[in-house]
Amino acid sequence: MRRIEAVNDLVIKFANINGTGSASANNMFAKAVFRLGVPVCAKNIFPSNIQGLPTWYEVRVNEKGYLGRRGGVDLMVATNGQTMKDDYHEVLSGGYFFYDSSKPLPPGFKRDDIHCIGIPLTQITIQEYSDPRQRQLFKNIIYVGALAYLLDMEFEVFKDGVKAQFKGKEKLITPNIHALELGYQYAQQHYPDVCGLSIQRRDLNEDKILIDGNSATGLGALYAGATVAGWYPITPSTSVVEAFEKYCKRMRIDPADGRKNYAILQAEDELAAMGMVIGANWNGARAFTATSGPGVSLMSEFLGLAYFAEIPAVLVDVQRAGPSTGMPTRTQQSDVLAAAYASHGDTRHVLLIPSDPKECFDLTADAFDLAESLQTPVIILSDLDLGMNDTISDSLEWDDGRQYKRGKVLSAEELDNMTARWGRYKDVDNDGVGYRTYPGTHPTKGSFFTRGSSHDEYAAYTESSEAYVRSMERLDKKWETAKTMVPAPIANQSKNQSKVGVLFYGTSTHATLEAIDQMKQQGAIVDGLQLRAFPFNKDVEAFIDSHEQVFVVEQNRDAQMKTLLINELQTQPQKLLSILNYDGMPITADFITECMQQALTQLKVTPLHSDTAKRRG
Repeated sequence: MRRIEAVNDLVIKFANINGTGSASANNMFAKAVFRLGVPVCAKNIFPSNIQGLPTWYEVRVNEKGYLGRRGGVDLMVATNGQTMKDDYHEVLSGGYFFYDSSKPLPPGFKRDDIHCIGIPLTQITIQEYSDPRQRQLFKNIIYVGALAYLLDMEFEVFKDGVKAQFKGKEKLITPNIHALELGYQYAQQHYPDVCGLSIQRRDLNEDKILIDGNSATGLGALYAGATVAGWYPITPSTSVVEAFEKYCKRMRIDPADGRKNYAILQAEDELAAMGMVIGANWNGARAFTATSGPGVSLMSEFLGLAYFAEIPAVLVDVQRAGPSTGMPTRTQQSDVLAAAYASHGDTRHVLLIPSDPKECFDLTADAFDLAESLQTPVIILSDLDLGMNDTISDSLEWDDGRQYKRGKVLSAEELDNMTARWGRYKDVDNDGVGYRTYPGTHPTKGSFFTRGSSHDEYAAYTESSEAYVRSMERLDKKWETAKTMVPAPIANQSKNQSKVGVLFYGTSTHATLEAIDQMKQQGAIVDGLQLRAFPFNKDVEAFIDSHEQVFVVEQNRDAQMKTLLINELQTQPQKLLSILNYDGMPITADFITECMQQALTQLKVTPLHSDTAKRRG
């Protein structure tokens, strides 16, 4: 029988029951791969209830550094009877099905194109442990030990990982290592030459870290100078503020008197949380909040206030599957339009879209500078896949010489030296951005009313149609200024080589980059451009204009980014072809490649073929 054979190139999926401690064991496996110097990315697929429902943990190991989902499973570790049949059929032909053989496989499990590896996990735990909870927990560690042998991994790496994980809880180290040894020894005795998959040491993770996007975002807010967070808990954004609080407790404590130099306020709802953020920013602090789609809906009224009154604010939107409650523990990119046009009336908000933890850190820091420079809300569009999963990333770096960009804020001295009458909403520099003051800057000068109703250049209330039009046109001019300030898109090639292009953003990036390489191996060149911000700058428009057809890859049903491109750039709709995934699971490279191939065949469009690509094909 054929078997899949590969070194440092595999997908392993763990099928478990939520609440059994499997997440810790699976994470131990992923970290062991990372410690071996091999690029790895893990996807934790969990239910929204507390305990009892199926959960999966998919690990991509690839020494070429592909971090998105590939599609297909090479090795399935199935410990959940509820999903075992589906898990069994998900294994690719020639792959491996690892199961608890304490009971025989049910009737109907008769594939002759995969390799079954049965290890009596339950029996082993019954023999070794008397405590029911220990049996449950160590069952997971035993299968990790078995995988260490089956995948020819260095056992010492797992032992070192256990010692690091339980540092300070030394009494847990010996029993966990023993459980690993039980699994390793059983697999060694019963399956000496079954698995053709192997994970071998490399040196590919130098200057890399393994971190989740929410932690990187929270750290980015801290380094950006944020001192206030107003929030209301909601999956999957809660850990953003939790991470911020954790870092603040280490780095925002006054060494002289031990006082906390930060404020984290849990509001009664998301609307109140955004109100706190607006108030703190208006008063000169750097403040932010974090939420997901339902929270963005509730915050929309205050987002409109901040836009029209021109108050800086930073909102982290960790997107999940909607609408309504939807699937709160599944991922999507479905808040694009809701965030871009949040609130009623003519509003447009700056969006920053990270694709990995390093961009979460960098773009969060940039968000605070942009919000104050433009005096407007800035929304960071992350998602559950990026926010809650450990991902290999470049190290996070901070320039200690970096100066915060506080924007156009007048000091008391500047107010005293002014000869012309100051107006809060006057466009002095012809860029749409006025000058502001912090409360209390001057005893008699620089005061103004901040209001959400129509106002003139001096912040005075008015219902003059002419004054309102001037305000709206100035805000539109500010939007043009924003185009020159937001992060530029990233091209996948130094110059365009094909008449077919693909646009992608956020967590669709990794799978799309792999799909571009897959197309190239088949002899077809496709140019790629990663969107990182809204408004779109001239490079995005130029990329679309220079290609006959442009795919737009996104993870929602209604092609929201495509809609935004058509609306903002007046692009011909027929030129943009959607590749959409909205099942709540991260998009795969195989799916993107298949969609591009089918669409190009139907349209009879042939991408440019290079000699190199032909040879690879």
